[in-house]
Amino acid sequence: MSTRSTPAYTPDVVRYQGKLYRALNPVYAREPLSGRGAELYGGRFNPKGLPALYASLAMMTALREANQVGNLQPTTLVSYEAEIDRVFDCRDDHALKAAEMDEIALADGTWRDQMKSRGEARTQAFARRLIDGGYHGLLVRSFAPGATMDDLNLVLWTWSDAAPARLILIDDEKRLSR
Repeated sequence: MSTRSTPAYTPDVVRYQGKLYRALNPVYAREPLSGRGAELYGGRFNPKGLPALYASLAMMTALREANQVGNLQPTTLVSYEAEIDRVFDCRDDHALKAAEMDEIALADGTWRDQMKSRGEARTQAFARRLIDGGYHGLLVRSFAPGATMDDLNLVLWTWSDAAPARLILIDDEKRLSR
């Protein structure tokens, strides 16, 4: 008698290569590679104390992300050349399920309340598991008002000027260092 078992699902390892955009609060404009704001306040996919860069695959998505509440505030738009290995793709429903996550939880707007009441939001715990699993970042759709399913963000927890998580600020004229 033979026993058939279903192998565990292993998500494809995604690599992102291309341009990324961030719309920064001008307070952090001179440190576009620091992840300091996310580290200080926490974000949907990083708890307080963990630096993260929230970038978008399109300029308009970056602007939507940075100005989700009220009127457009002063913003500094920057771009990067990126080559990031080991990116978790949240568009892969099988991978999400295997990681004990789903689209509804990703989009849950109460993550700040969860962080305050429990110390860590469900999406932040999800990010910690991915980081522990060796992922450098997370590809996820934007949940900003007006965003469509095509508006994508890349949240980075690991980045440097070299592989496997290469992120280079595009500032040929050194405008941010003046």
